[in-house]
Amino acid sequence: MSIVLESLCYKVNGKARIHNVNLVLEPGSFNVLLGKKGGKKAGKTTLMRLIAGLESPSSGRILKNGVDLAKVPVQQRNVSMVHHQFINYPHLTVRDNIASPLRVIGLKKSEIERKVNEVAALLHIESCLDRYPLELSGGQQQRTAMARALVKDADIILLDEPLVNLDYKLREELRNEIRDLLAARNCIAIYATTNPKVAMALGGKSILMHEGRVIQEGEASVVYNQPINVDAAKLCSDPEMNLIEGSITDNEIVFYNTLRYPLSSQISELAPGDYRFGIRPSHLKFVPADDSDLELSMIVDLAEISGSESMIRLSNKHFSLVMHLAGVHEYHTDAKIKVYMPIHKFFVFGTNNLLIKAPVLTY
Repeated sequence: MSIVLESLCYKVNGKARIHNVNLVLEPGSFNVLLGKKGGKKAGKTTLMRLIAGLESPSSGRILKNGVDLAKVPVQQRNVSMVHHQFINYPHLTVRDNIASPLRVIGLKKSEIERKVNEVAALLHIESCLDRYPLELSGGQQQRTAMARALVKDADIILLDEPLVNLDYKLREELRNEIRDLLAARNCIAIYATTNPKVAMALGGKSILMHEGRVIQEGEASVVYNQPINVDAAKLCSDPEMNLIEGSITDNEIVFYNTLRYPLSSQISELAPGDYRFGIRPSHLKFVPADDSDLELSMIVDLAEISGSESMIRLSNKHFSLVMHLAGVHEYHTDAKIKVYMPIHKFFVFGTNNLLIKAPVLTY
């Protein structure tokens, strides 16, 4: 069973939300839709709603095993969806919440009971079956919603940022379980997230969405290491990849026509001209690894500590950078510091924003 999206478009009041999307989702595959946080809508949720039949395409087709889903009633599409909100029926017990889609299709009571108990055991909520959703923790409520999605053995399971409202520990715990649970069911799974670390951890096929378009797709590690353009590179980095305007001459790399460095062997094969140089925030260092690292004099604009990580926003009179560091690093605003950019970690983009050169390894 495969799903094929052919030239799929969707408009609201004449404004395009999904632009000419073409995708093939293979049987038993795990697919991650990765889109930007905030700003213009990436289109992840809209694309899922189109597949589920909750919205109708303006043009194009969605085919399931060659059958156009426009001709299939929503109730017969055998699709389950889990939202980022905890969507459960508050007046029903957990047992009845999970059983509800099975009762709709008219399964025998004994079969319903068997399936409910089985999926509750898989999601470790057996002890909650006779409680009501409002009596549960956030993690238990989302496990209930996931159990309801899994219990009907759907061909397609859509997960729209299902863990975003949970605390860190619960997110990690459930994320590690989701992939195994879905792999055992041989369905097509589509998981939406704004977090590139989640996309990498889940693996499978990454589908990068930007302003309603699919800009790149492929194996998660390949997409991460070989982003096709600047937009893809930004999506695959959290915080976003730093980008610096520069040029290469016969023997120098020059930033903003003022900062000049000897041309190192790592990028010496590039022709003279203008480029955009990208480096991930986690690759900036306070100590040079070798003589090829480029030294920058920067001023601290803001230092933020989150758990066991630090994010430091820096600037000089030419550009701004973000550093992402393991551990706690405290710096006063306006402090002057030296930062080093390992040139072998550079992504090099042309003035058309297309990737020209990527590091051999970036993680």
